[in-house]
Amino acid sequence: MAVGIKDVARVAGVSAATVSRVLAGKAVDAAMQARVLAAVESTGYRPNLAARRLRSRHSNVIGLIVADIRNPFFTAVSRSVETVAAARGMQVILCNTDEDPAKEAMYLDLMHQERAAGVILAPSRQRVAQTERPAGERPVVLIDRAIPGADLDCVLLDNERMAAVLVEHLHARGHRRVAGLFGAMSTTGLERRAGFERAAAALGLEAQAMAVPHSTGEAERALAGLLSGPGRPDALVASNGVMLLHILRALRAQGLSVPGDIALAGFDNNDWMDFVGQGTCGAGGISVIEQPVEEIGRTATAMLLDRLDNPDAPTRKVVLAGKLVARG
Repeated sequence: MAVGIKDVARVAGVSAATVSRVLAGKAVDAAMQARVLAAVESTGYRPNLAARRLRSRHSNVIGLIVADIRNPFFTAVSRSVETVAAARGMQVILCNTDEDPAKEAMYLDLMHQERAAGVILAPSRQRVAQTERPAGERPVVLIDRAIPGADLDCVLLDNERMAAVLVEHLHARGHRRVAGLFGAMSTTGLERRAGFERAAAALGLEAQAMAVPHSTGEAERALAGLLSGPGRPDALVASNGVMLLHILRALRAQGLSVPGDIALAGFDNNDWMDFVGQGTCGAGGISVIEQPVEEIGRTATAMLLDRLDNPDAPTRKVVLAGKLVARG
């Protein structure tokens, strides 16, 4: 026999209205919330989400639309978003666009159809260029990339400054010919390239910067051109961890070691980076800017939930700093 809200209420010793409030993520006494959630678990109650959506303008679902789920940055942010949302009784639908504006539009439309309470979005460069807010009435919080002119909450990294920190670090290590590979499909890549070029010019370095499309093999092709020309760079910077891994594979395929033959630095602090070049030149690892991924996810989710409670509050822009992790 199907278990209903009244059954949960009887086990928890509360009213059916209280059970409904807890399941809707509304504020209730902490002890009472714990009793209700324990009763839900013990009875095996499963809410009828379709019926709830018909009765309500919005559901208890948050949409999270990221640019590339293969990128550990977005994986870590997604986990942080889900943790905060679950604590508030919200569920998360995760969508991956692969930087494709058509997929992005499709998933935004899906969030409208599902009556999602709100959306956390890492917009494509095309979406940013439109300088307009995503369609729909639900609140949207942007992560990683902003949409200029759009009246939307956003959580960003200080990309230009952090790219400059990497260049300054390489300069301090004695490198004078540097090259940078930056994502061509996002404003993040453009901002990091701008910071790279500005810092290299200020330090008088010989520098090259290239925009790399979001497609398989593009980083390797860009790197082949850099290494085959005259004045091969003695240090490389990449704008994310996925690109760093592609570059490292390409360097090894050409018989070049890191950091023995060429230095490598970039963004994102992934576990494998500690083990690159161990035993070479007395030190190992890739120097990177570690992004505050958990803080980005927590902040974006909190901002979205605040927006649901206070729809007319002024929009906010939070810019976070990364941390240089210096290795061999």
